[in-house]
Amino acid sequence: MASEGRINVRLATQVLLLQLVIVALTLIIAFGLFANFSRQRLKVDTGIRAMDIAHAVASAPEVLTDISRYNAAPLTPTPALVDELAAGPLQNIASLVEQRTGALFVVITNAHGIRLAHPDRDKLGREVRTYPARVLAGHDEVLEQSGSLGRSIRANIPVLEPGSDRVVGMVSVGISTKEARERWVRNLRVLGGLGGVTLLIGVVGLVGLGRRWGGLTLGLRSAEMTELARSQFAGNALGEGVVMVDTSGKTTFVNEEACRLLGIDNKAGRRIEEIGFTPRVLGMLEAADGIPALATVGERIVVVSARPVSRDGRELGTVLVTRDRTDVELLTRQLDAVQAMSAVLRAQRHEFANRLHLLNGLLRGGHVEEALQYLEELLGSGPLGSSLPGIDSIGDAYLQAFLAAKAAAAREAGVRLKIGENTWVSGRLALPVDVTTVVGNLLDNAIDAARSSDNAIKEVEVELLQDGSTLHATVADSGDGVAPDFVEQLFTEGETTKPDSGIPGGRGIGLALSRQISRALGGDLWLASLGNTELRLQGAEFIARLPGVMVEEAQ
Repeated sequence: MASEGRINVRLATQVLLLQLVIVALTLIIAFGLFANFSRQRLKVDTGIRAMDIAHAVASAPEVLTDISRYNAAPLTPTPALVDELAAGPLQNIASLVEQRTGALFVVITNAHGIRLAHPDRDKLGREVRTYPARVLAGHDEVLEQSGSLGRSIRANIPVLEPGSDRVVGMVSVGISTKEARERWVRNLRVLGGLGGVTLLIGVVGLVGLGRRWGGLTLGLRSAEMTELARSQFAGNALGEGVVMVDTSGKTTFVNEEACRLLGIDNKAGRRIEEIGFTPRVLGMLEAADGIPALATVGERIVVVSARPVSRDGRELGTVLVTRDRTDVELLTRQLDAVQAMSAVLRAQRHEFANRLHLLNGLLRGGHVEEALQYLEELLGSGPLGSSLPGIDSIGDAYLQAFLAAKAAAAREAGVRLKIGENTWVSGRLALPVDVTTVVGNLLDNAIDAARSSDNAIKEVEVELLQDGSTLHATVADSGDGVAPDFVEQLFTEGETTKPDSGIPGGRGIGLALSRQISRALGGDLWLASLGNTELRLQGAEFIARLPGVMVEEAQ
């Protein structure tokens, strides 16, 4: 919209008008300069022409001989003298030169400035109006003057006695400025035509350039482009990473947050395959379906979404928006662990309440012996021994509660969670969130695999072994194993054999995230077995090595 009192014109139109004004002014100035130069040039050429004619007349032998006759005594313009001069050889030569050269006049004088030849008979024998002292002193001169015959450019030269420097007379040749002016006007007409053609070509070119510029600027007005530039500068202050890509796959804008979150550089004009995107992020950018998804980049967990951008039906490219979810995911994992412990505590509370109710009933009924025997059995079994055998080999209460919660979740899915016979963890967890994330992902995948398989045995076995500060975790299941052709994509973000969950971020990030955490700790996570039908647990087996996650309890 146009602001009050101000016309808001598209930038392309403003540039076109400015260029037209510049071209027009340039042509006008050039025309003026050329016109002035042409005028001066014609004046100089006319003066040179008049000078050449005058030298030719002054060097004629008849002129030299006849002038000398009129220098002996003073001349009086009597009718006899005028008749003599009008019929004399000097007048004949002057008239002939005027006819052949087109000169306005050819005037010949003696050494005293008395006209011996002149186009006007009445001027013969009389002194010139302006005494030619400079010429009669032996110097040439070219002047533009107005005389009795009109305005002219005239050349005045002395006539010298042969073999000496003595001045015996003067020859003055004048060429009308009208002729020079006509030549100048003809030149200006030619120049004006060329200028008009040049201006027309310039206008056509500028219109084409304006259309091209309008296409490049998307028809935006200057105020809109200013706001767009401000918005782009403001993009660096956003808490989200923004990457803009044109239709050719080259970056046009990368803000600082995107560089930080995605580990890329912000140099514009590079192809998206060259700036350091992870395969997961690159695939989402190329898909540009607008669906947000989780991705791991280095030690960060980000939410990435890409959408195509268009204006007036014209595709402009793609914009990728990235948000940091590392802290959120960390809190989520901590909350999952707390919820797992809470679930175990509720189960324990329910179990202990049932046992106390039974014990209370025995005592109220007077069955003291039976109550004592039941109490001894409770003290011998422990609170979790009956629900998850082998858990006593784990000394960390946090890890015990976590495994008990996973066992409860497995039972709800119809799967039995078993602790391996080689399990031994004597210390406590130093990094409980990292451990529960890695082991929890492995257990969740194993439980899903066992539950969805057609095998009669629905079982998952987890074996934990502490070696100093390192924890070794092995998880095996009774599922169908991993297909050989899927091994290469197993730890790739976004790759999964599970159905779509419908949750933003989708599937296919658990194993990639677990391996990333393991390697960030200096360890690793790998597939130890695709599956073996000869074993009781014939499904896949994963092993994780997690250094620095355990601390030995002081004795």
